[in-house]
Amino acid sequence: MNYHWDWGVFFKSTGVGSEIYLNWFVTGLGWTIAVALAGWIIALALGSVLGVMRTLPGKALPAIASAYVELFRNVPLLVQLFVWYFLVPDLLPTPLEMWYKQGLSPMQSQFLAVVICLGLFTAARVCEQVRTGIEALPRGQRNAALAMGFSTGQTYRHVLLPQAFRIIIPPLTSEFLNIFKNSSVASLIGLMELLAQTRQTAEFSANFFEAFTMATVIYFVLNMSLMTFMGWVEKRLRIPGMMGGSK
Repeated sequence: MNYHWDWGVFFKSTGVGSEIYLNWFVTGLGWTIAVALAGWIIALALGSVLGVMRTLPGKALPAIASAYVELFRNVPLLVQLFVWYFLVPDLLPTPLEMWYKQGLSPMQSQFLAVVICLGLFTAARVCEQVRTGIEALPRGQRNAALAMGFSTGQTYRHVLLPQAFRIIIPPLTSEFLNIFKNSSVASLIGLMELLAQTRQTAEFSANFFEAFTMATVIYFVLNMSLMTFMGWVEKRLRIPGMMGGSK
């Protein structure tokens, strides 16, 4: 392979103002982090509520949560993104539709659509993790809390959820990393996150190998940093005697 590597390309001018190609990667990384974190806030909050609903007594609330999980987990992420970006705005009430289409800039509407899509998609997966964590606890803890006079809400808030979340930190870490990787679908609706900026750099500079190698390194470093941090959190919060905790 007689390819001449040119790593200095990242410090060359893009031809757009005074920007260099490295600026595009920094901007793309910023959008990737913003999309992933905003989506994760939605996913963790909604997924926790749904996970609790799936373990409540009765039939109605668990059925609603189960239907949500089956819907969002079995429809491809890309299809969901196109629905949120192209279809849902046309179904909104007229004032909201006009605000979305005319009041927001194209980048803002793209950001909003992908954040909602990723948040709702990942919430279905978080729901299952939370449900599993609650069901992994001995049933006697729930019964003891109720026998002491706790309401159902107090039982979850003070007894079950604090333990369940500590147990499910490893699978939640996996979902947290996935949302960063899944954020790359935003490039398909025009949001200039890391993948989109990588493709633009490759096309403008004709240095395809360098551009995609840089993107690979950035994704790897970002995810390894997150894994290291979450591993530290797991060790600090693990419950002795459960999920690998020291006794």
